[in-house]
Parts: sequence; structure tokens; C-alpha cells
Amino acid sequence: MDIEKKVGLVTGGASGLGEATVRNLVKNGAKVVIADLQEEKGRALEGELGAERAIFVKTDVTDEASVQETLKQTKEEFGQLHLVVNCAGIGAAKKTISSKGVHDLESFQKVIQVNLVGTFNMIRLAADVMTSNEPSEEGERGVIINTASVAAYEGQVGQAAYSASKGGIVGMTMPIARDLSPHGIRVMTIAPGLFDTPLFASLPEKAREALGAMTPFPSRLGYPTEYAKLAESIIENPMLNGEVIRLDGAIRMQPK
Repeated sequence: MDIEKKVGLVTGGASGLGEATVRNLVKNGAKVVIADLQEEKGRALEGELGAERAIFVKTDVTDEASVQETLKQTKEEFGQLHLVVNCAGIGAAKKTISSKGVHDLESFQKVIQVNLVGTFNMIRLAADVMTSNEPSEEGERGVIINTASVAAYEGQVGQAAYSASKGGIVGMTMPIARDLSPHGIRVMTIAPGLFDTPLFASLPEKAREALGAMTPFPSRLGYPTEYAKLAESIIENPMLNGEVIRLDGAIRMQPK
């Protein structure tokens, strides 16, 4: 699918991987909805890119009414929806059992709710909107890209909730791609390794360098622009469907 003149929606689009994706889609001629809870950052990005090309809509991906309202505003503002990139997510670092006690159920459920249920919530509702698009010559109506993590495969100590949520995204990629194929909607997932996102921003430089050195090549943290570039390639290549792509510099995470 050509990106130019298409309409995209990026969850978690106000920062990190999502922000880089918003910028790249706009650069390539798309109009984009920045769907995020971070209002200050989202409004600032909208102001920088221009409301004729990108608008911020405060969105809670776990809430059906919130997502429906975001999709409604997308159609009112830009008319259609062709592209969705799901980047919204949170983390948690807690061992199943530790000196602090047993892993609380509430934080586990919250990570699952935001990362996995929130992703599915956006997929199901956005896909319904996409079905009304005029198909391309190949019958394509839309592209949906989700964000998993290498933690889906090699979760580290304390990552039970995060790994479970990302493993769920990996697991549902193929069945949803199959569900949506009759409608001409492709579904893909990117599983990033260690990326230079707000998650690592508060760490000292030496700690960031040490994390980057864990990656075989290139031995550094990934750049959000590299995620955005892969999303661009997925959108433009119609044979990419139902697959998970690791974007990780060949890293295989150790227990800790």
C-alpha cells in the first residue's frame, strides 16, 4: 500500500516508537491521528507537524468507548482509515516470588490489559472501519502493525507480565491476519529488541551503553526511526502478512 495520501492512526504516538512512526508516516505523505494518553506531548507533536497532517486524540486503548470516539474523530477529520500501528504499552518489573512477597495480581492484569487487550481492542474496532474502504487493485483495504518484543521469546527475570502480554500479541498475529484476509486487511507484528525509548531515558549513560553492548550488531540501542522504517516497509510490501519480525540486532536476552 502506498503511504502517500493515506490515513494512519498510531497508538502511543506521542513518544518513543510511536512518535517516530507518526513522523515517518507524515514525512511520506500520510495524515495521522496521534492516539495517546500523554496530552501535553501529543498536543506538542500535533503543533509541530500541523493539524492538517496530524491531530492528537486522547485515547485509552483499553476502553471501548474511548477507541470508538477516536475512530469517529479520525473519520470526521480525515474521512477514512487505512493504517494502524499499535505502539501503546507499559511494563512491569516484578518477580513471581521475591523477598518483597508474591507478585500482585493487579499489576499483572494491568500490563495484560494495556498491552494485549488494548492492542486487540484497537485492532477489532479499527478493522471494522477499514472494511468500508475502497479496495486497491489487489483488493487491499488496510494494514495493521502491532508491537511485541523479544521478551515474548526470551523474557528476563521479573518480566512475567510483560512477556505474557507480548507473547499474546505474537500468538494472535496469524489468526487475526487470517480473520481479516477476506476483507483485504493485512496484520503484522514487529518484535523490537533494546530500543532507545523513554523507558531507558532516565538511565545513566553508562547503563545505556551497557545495554546497547548486549546487542551483537550493531552494538547499541536501536533507534526509534529504525522501527518506523520497518513499519514503512511492511505497509508498502503486500506480501508481508501474518508474520512477526524481530528487529533486534541478533540479540537473545539472557535471564538477567
